[in-house]
Amino acid sequence: MDWTFERIAGPFSLTEGPVWDGAGLLFSDINTSRILRYDPATGRCSVYRTGTHETNGLFRDPAGYLYACEGGGRRITRYDPAGSVTVLADRFQGKRLNSPNDIAVDSRGRVWFTDPRYGDKTDDLELGHDSVYRLDPAPDDRWTIRRMTFDTTKPNGLILSPDEKTLYVAQSHYGEGNKRELRAYPIRGDDTLGPYEVLHTFYPHRGIDGMKLDAEGNIIATAGWRQSGPGPLIYVFAPNGRVLETHPVPEDRPTNCAFGDADMQTLYVTTIEGWLLRARTHRRGVGRP
Repeated sequence: MDWTFERIAGPFSLTEGPVWDGAGLLFSDINTSRILRYDPATGRCSVYRTGTHETNGLFRDPAGYLYACEGGGRRITRYDPAGSVTVLADRFQGKRLNSPNDIAVDSRGRVWFTDPRYGDKTDDLELGHDSVYRLDPAPDDRWTIRRMTFDTTKPNGLILSPDEKTLYVAQSHYGEGNKRELRAYPIRGDDTLGPYEVLHTFYPHRGIDGMKLDAEGNIIATAGWRQSGPGPLIYVFAPNGRVLETHPVPEDRPTNCAFGDADMQTLYVTTIEGWLLRARTHRRGVGRP
């Protein structure tokens, strides 16, 4: 089945972090520090939240809490349904985070996130590495931060397997000789990550930016560009890395995706140029609408 994408909103500045809220789609408009909401019933976008410090990746839990990577604020925050903000982390070992990028929350309420720094501005960096971290809830609404990877450079999108025994990470370091890979890290019984397996390599082309799971545990990923290779695509990977499908995207450099609508079979896609796209698919997203 071909997936035919249509533009439904935009262009905004740079769109990212799409998540379905049960009736509409929340997504980040990074450069304007806003979270927008698309209502499929009306076809309109509204401003959901402002002053988000260039929020990038978003994750919404079943209780309605929205977890956010505030890239410009260099912190991880949680917005409660009433609108208040809790800062979960902004430092590791006393040093400011780089620019939190993407985020996932597991069934134990632990928050996993990537912390790369893209772009040319590096004179304000305090950490000497781009890593994946995990925040563990502690008593009195405190959080402990733990560095999980020691072998990543520019980690981008990340998701957990359905059984939460594997962490999928997009290693997306651009430039000559740098790795662009889809990696699978086993989560060990002692809560450390084992050596990763490379499920797919994209080098020398653009690798994965964001990704989600479908209901069968397959990885739905946004990758590619017009500059080289097969172009901007949605990839469908089996858990072992086999490419099951690819679907062309009409706008360059897709950034992230999320399933939505009443049957969770519409895929919404954000892009570098600030578009919001959608296509009906034969696949279904994880969770209930």
